[in-house]
Amino acid sequence: MKNKTYLMIIIIIAVALTTACSVEPAGEIPSSYQPVASAAQEPLQPADPGYGSSGSFSNTDISLEQMLIYAIQDEYFARSEYDYIINELGAGTPFTNIIKSEETHISMLTPLFEAYSYDFPADTSAVHLVFPSSITEALETCVEAEIDNIAMYEKFLESDLPDDVAAIFIELRDASKNHLDAFQRKLSRS
Repeated sequence: MKNKTYLMIIIIIAVALTTACSVEPAGEIPSSYQPVASAAQEPLQPADPGYGSSGSFSNTDISLEQMLIYAIQDEYFARSEYDYIINELGAGTPFTNIIKSEETHISMLTPLFEAYSYDFPADTSAVHLVFPSSITEALETCVEAEIDNIAMYEKFLESDLPDDVAAIFIELRDASKNHLDAFQRKLSRS
């Protein structure tokens, strides 16, 4: 599992470098930093509003392929976000448990791209990250991200979907509900 994590980090870095993304030194606030939303603000979205769940909300005529792309992007984003929070902020549970779930979510979506003959998107999530500066900010961000993820899958499930896709979307939505509960519990204790 450690080797897979290291491999994924290397892949993320390689993708970021090939897309001319600048990487800021650890400990400094990256130029792409966006403040984390408080409860009184709008929910925090990835830096690119067309990426992941935020992209799905603005798309009113969404195809199955687009749903799968938004879904995998959102799962990529969550995995990268939790990896950053664990490695840069030193977070433990629930982040360390939930990042493992994100790997499972990605592996659940992967065969659907092949089954429907869609190109599998590369993980470009590193260029979309927001950088919380504390565990509390990270928990607030993750609560909003899970709410958005659940809403995205709910939106998709309103469509006429093939049974295999619907089953995966239901499972991913329900997992996000569990993640939301874990983040909310941790936030209430911080």
